Amino acid sequence: MSEVSVVEGGAEDGAPVPDSDENRRQVLYWRLLARLFDPEEQASLESASVAVVEDIGLPVALLDPATSVDSVVQRHPELAGEFDGLMTPEPDADGGRDRAAEVRRAALASKVLLNVFSTGSGTVTAEQLARWQSDAGWLERALGCRPGELRGGRAGAGGGVGPTGTGVGTPAPDLSRLIPEIGPELGSIEAGLVRRMHLREVLADPALASRLTPSMSLIEQLLRDKNNLSGVALANAKALIRRYVDEVTEVLRTQVEKATVGELDRSVPPKRVFRNLDLDRTIWKNLTNWSPEEERLYVDRLYYRHTSRKTTPQRLIVVVDQSGSMVDSMVNCTILASIFAGLPKVDVHLIAYDTQALDLTPWAHDPFETLLRTQLGGGTDGTVAMALAQPKIAEPRNTVVVWISDFYEWRTDELFESMAAIHRSGAKFIPVGSVTSSGRGSVNPWFREKFKDLGTPVISGHIKKLVHELKTFLT
Repeated sequence: MSEVSVVEGGAEDGAPVPDSDENRRQVLYWRLLARLFDPEEQASLESASVAVVEDIGLPVALLDPATSVDSVVQRHPELAGEFDGLMTPEPDADGGRDRAAEVRRAALASKVLLNVFSTGSGTVTAEQLARWQSDAGWLERALGCRPGELRGGRAGAGGGVGPTGTGVGTPAPDLSRLIPEIGPELGSIEAGLVRRMHLREVLADPALASRLTPSMSLIEQLLRDKNNLSGVALANAKALIRRYVDEVTEVLRTQVEKATVGELDRSVPPKRVFRNLDLDRTIWKNLTNWSPEEERLYVDRLYYRHTSRKTTPQRLIVVVDQSGSMVDSMVNCTILASIFAGLPKVDVHLIAYDTQALDLTPWAHDPFETLLRTQLGGGTDGTVAMALAQPKIAEPRNTVVVWISDFYEWRTDELFESMAAIHRSGAKFIPVGSVTSSGRGSVNPWFREKFKDLGTPVISGHIKKLVHELKTFLT
């Protein structure tokens, strides 16, 4: 560890001597920065980093970019737990810094950051994509999230962490404040890897296709290219889409079930079954029948809890922009519409549009079939979708119209006036700028101000916001 020792011994008389753990940590981070900007090794940094890692009792495999985090953990299972919450460290109880622990965190953090953010160039294989997805899952765990959670709403490129997020010269990295930026950045990297694949060749080989893990970036490519696939390749593509739809459906269904529901309907007598028995109320109401001599309570009447909730037949009209910038919203809203279509007394209608509109209502209960009928890309003309949506509003007071788009339209005044007319009719109009897990999306500022003045501000954020709005209105 000669390089580090030189730094420690270089202080002039009277000057503060640099902390050895601080030097070790900075060596690891400078190596990380060097490898992120230039894949070529810097011999001095590499040898110093090896010395640091060995000195603190960690495997040298952490410094090998060709080794996945999975491989490291398989060989050294005791490290698995250290990655969880790695980049959201808890402060020490005494307010101090455990510098030795920071060196260890720096070694582990450098591994996962380098594997995720240094993706090289050239063609990507199915195995390489799967490895990157796994490493990205370890990064999400390090940030205190579940694997796949940050990438669940891929919003494309835009601001990100970049190498400056490593925190050279500061304590061990706490990237939790950057989570809203990291999610879209991970989605952008993943989309780039998918584009670098020979996807059609991979799909045509069942063995290679089986290595693919469904993700939003992959589903987007499959939906764009589905008309050019046939035979085995098309069957494998459909299987991947189905897997992804089923996984997201399960997550969104849980969110719908947890959202606010309608008020209890006390006009409906409670079911007289044991699970509805209100034991506390039953005891309270029968206390006058207590026999002190026998120490026994005689019950004249049993009381049961009300479980029925007030529901009114409602019509939900979902209009979603299927242009290229709204792919993740298209997928999420298609699945969300199918979940609400399964609720009692909710009549769901689904319309997708770009420069043409398509009424997908007959397939609204099946998001897989719906997505296969979409045609992503093209321009945007919301007036064609409005022509299909307006006739469906038979009872405005019992109708909610959810319009999902970035609202970059070319007939702005005409479209907005028709939307305002829906709002004035008594129907609930909900403009939505994005329906993703990350909540990131761009909305036309002109429409945003207009909707705000109308009293129907744009919901542009986490999908849970839309779930809450719909569940509150529909139940």
